[in-house]
Amino acid sequence: MDLRDVKQGDLVLLGLPIDHNSSFMTGPAMGPQRMREALHCGAANLTSENGHDLGTDTRLKDLGDLHFQDTSTAIMFIEQKAEEIIATGAKLLSIGGDHSVSGPLIRAHSKRYPDLNILHFDAHSDLYDEMQGNRDSHACPFARAMETGRVKRLVQVGIRTLNKHQQEQAEKFGVEIIAMKDWHPDISFDFDGPLYLSIDLDVLDPAFAPGVSHHEPGGMSVRDLINTLHRLDADLIGADIVELNPHRDLVGMTAMVAAKLTKEVSAKFLSE
Repeated sequence: MDLRDVKQGDLVLLGLPIDHNSSFMTGPAMGPQRMREALHCGAANLTSENGHDLGTDTRLKDLGDLHFQDTSTAIMFIEQKAEEIIATGAKLLSIGGDHSVSGPLIRAHSKRYPDLNILHFDAHSDLYDEMQGNRDSHACPFARAMETGRVKRLVQVGIRTLNKHQQEQAEKFGVEIIAMKDWHPDISFDFDGPLYLSIDLDVLDPAFAPGVSHHEPGGMSVRDLINTLHRLDADLIGADIVELNPHRDLVGMTAMVAAKLTKEVSAKFLSE
């Protein structure tokens, strides 16, 4: 599909197959392909839990995966392409890759949507100033986002690895953190203004999503996360679902979880 087919009111699905900014192991570059395979496999259908049939909604436009000629320019290329897509008036749901993709995606959205809010589900806060000398590491995207000065509010949910440096970064940027130990199913969110949603699959307990690079026990259940997304009442303008690592997946179960989340988030965009 071509960008010329995209118009205002559409939802664009875009794969971002990169993992060169991963700090522990590679694999998330294969995420978009595995997520699409799970999304379209015969074991399930394309109807979300609210009854929205994504298979018949022509507003859902899958532009396939971005192809990167040079990893050194990949971050800049993602930001450029995201700007082109949202300039059409369409919304953008990005899938796959490591979490470094959120930095350029959020920068692109913050240019179009003033006073942007971010809701971030993750085991890790990803607020490092740099990781292993890399400021574009998957451990750094929310530091890069907050440095723009264009993000009004960042709320992080499910965090369970906050070290001293990241605590200091959170205080510096005024980040609101709901640690997993403090989370409960009745928590709701109220955002004034546009909202960008970022879901790292390792927010889930490894029992539900083993196919991630960094296993961090004690996370959310799939049901907890889906129910939280269903209750979310906000002006959702963009989203990403990242960090599926097929190298660590068991019988494709994490890919199916990622596909499920893709359906539910897509339906939330298209049902508004």
